[in-house]
Amino acid sequence: MLRLGKLGKRILIGGALLVSGIAIVGTISLNMLDQAFPPPLPERLTVSTEMMDRDDHLLRAFTTPDGYWRLNTKIEDVDPLLVKMLIAYEDKRFYDHSGIDFWALLRAAKQLVTNGRIVSGGSTLSMQLARLIEPRENRNLGSKFLQIARAVQIERRLTKEQILERYLTLAPYGGNLEGVRSASLAYFGQEPKRLTTAQAALLVALPQLPERRRPDRYRENTQNARDRVLARMENAEIISAQEVTRSQREMVSSKRFALPALAAHLSDEAIKKDPSNPRHQLTLMKQAQQGLEKVAKAHATKIGNKTSVAIVLADSRNGNILASVGSANYFDSRIQGWIDMSRAVRSPGSTLKPFIYGLAFEQGLIAQETIIQDRPTDFAGYRPRNFDMSYQGDVTIRQALQMSLNVPTISLLDAVGPLQLTTRFRQAGVTLQLPKNEAPGLAIGLGGAGINLRDLVQLYTGLANGGKTATLRDGTEKTEPVITGTTILSETATWQIADILSGIRPPEGAARRILAYKTGTSYGYRDAWSVGYDGRYVMGVWVGRADGGPVAGLTGYLSAAPILFEAFVKSGLAAVPFPRAPYGALHLNSNELPITLGRFSNINDGLIMLKATAEPAPQITFPPNGVHVELKPNGEKASPLVLKMQGGRAPFRWLANGKPLGEPERRRTIQWQPDGVGYSTLTVIDAAGRAASVKIFVE
Repeated sequence: MLRLGKLGKRILIGGALLVSGIAIVGTISLNMLDQAFPPPLPERLTVSTEMMDRDDHLLRAFTTPDGYWRLNTKIEDVDPLLVKMLIAYEDKRFYDHSGIDFWALLRAAKQLVTNGRIVSGGSTLSMQLARLIEPRENRNLGSKFLQIARAVQIERRLTKEQILERYLTLAPYGGNLEGVRSASLAYFGQEPKRLTTAQAALLVALPQLPERRRPDRYRENTQNARDRVLARMENAEIISAQEVTRSQREMVSSKRFALPALAAHLSDEAIKKDPSNPRHQLTLMKQAQQGLEKVAKAHATKIGNKTSVAIVLADSRNGNILASVGSANYFDSRIQGWIDMSRAVRSPGSTLKPFIYGLAFEQGLIAQETIIQDRPTDFAGYRPRNFDMSYQGDVTIRQALQMSLNVPTISLLDAVGPLQLTTRFRQAGVTLQLPKNEAPGLAIGLGGAGINLRDLVQLYTGLANGGKTATLRDGTEKTEPVITGTTILSETATWQIADILSGIRPPEGAARRILAYKTGTSYGYRDAWSVGYDGRYVMGVWVGRADGGPVAGLTGYLSAAPILFEAFVKSGLAAVPFPRAPYGALHLNSNELPITLGRFSNINDGLIMLKATAEPAPQITFPPNGVHVELKPNGEKASPLVLKMQGGRAPFRWLANGKPLGEPERRRTIQWQPDGVGYSTLTVIDAAGRAASVKIFVE
């Protein structure tokens, strides 16, 4: 056994100390260099701002300041197969090294010497990330050594999962696409959470030569690169030979999809309130938002005349806005599409009438079969007229609300008090806009005040939710709304209103769906409204021009109500039945009513103008006699013709060429579908047997 003398021991100890000292000095020097020249690793990458729906589906994204689609990516956002294939293809010892795979570097160097060219690279994913965060134009040994150093620094600062996430966020995919989420949405039209094997292989192949392998430009190159990845995955036993064969048969599409661009107005609002936040969570449902935007655009195009459409869909139980369409087309300057018309204050027409009737029900003034007069009446100088400029005489409360008659509405408002109505609205978080220094008057019952669509929908949440309103929220709020659960009407009163409004006939051709709904038209045909609800969901529709200009023929029933019914269907929401009648809520027949509810009598009633109560004979006001009407634009199927009349006593029976047009109507406006071209005679007969006719020519 070799024995060391004292001198030898001293030399050995001194050598060990020298080596340790050199190691310590080297480590300290490396740490000092590492701290002095840190890699450009910001705590948060500069990524695209995203708008997410309530279920984390992407609604809208914005490019980064440098013009790239760069969506932040987490491991859970990506199909596990893609991650597995990426590591197997790019860096199979990823979890075993500290930034440098020496075996891969030696292999790459040997292949370079043997073949005289680069056959395969030796870069790890950490080295590739280093190149992405600190790109260099020259690819020489100096830049490669810097990459190696940076890779070591990156490994000291980030976990393996963080390295993967940054690579998946920054990897180039051609054009202005960076990151696997942007690429998957652009090339497949879907998030990369669930991919086919072929799709995963394609996304692994693209970053090596992103411009030469873009599927929207070089589909053959893309397919060849994808198939090479598939073959490598078979060799690595990641996928089977059968899966390779099947995946290679999957065609590569050359289409590039547009990234989601929904909810433009709410996105603007979210960014304005929190500009530094790259990810905003809204209360919207992507499916509903997408469906309603399509409906709004289609109907605005159909109506024309610079018309726009706004729609708000909300959950009455919690106030969450599930879809919000501010205009028919955000980018259409002709309709001033950038203006959010869901927040614009306009005249609501007749849409506030249900709350007036609700207050009257609540105060025990009326029942559904109570008789009320619809006759010319003077309320201290205010003389309301019906939309069709005629009167129905004695009608039931149910008929008065369903027909949206004005005089009965004002009679009830006069009884319950305008201040009582506006007070209920304020308690629900909604304040009507009145002329400066003007107290609430009877005119608010017919649209003589200002309100926006969102506030109108908020009021209607009370009708859908047993009288309890819910403050609307969309996720852009800095603080949670505080006003919620306010009682706007009693549960019994809201049931009576729902029972009446759900009995209104849907517009012609509307999808079959049970809705309680009300329409409204502002003075001068400037705004058309329709607000409807079922047992849970409330939707409001506004149609008009952003500049406030009139639109000929624009009405709530003909213009907004069809949008309401179609939008409910396109929202994808299942219909929720109305609740059962609460205790004491009955729909009594007229012979079952107590004598006090047989006829509405208000001591504040205005003076009935008796001279005007004798109904004149019926007269058809449109179309005029002898007119030629063209109803076949561009060779399409003939569109319906609106028939209007005045005078006479309801109900009315309409005839076209002697054939009845449906059942007798109390309304003075109907639609007629001509069955061909040529002369037609239109006739209307009132309840007294008086008739009026016009002859027109359809071409």
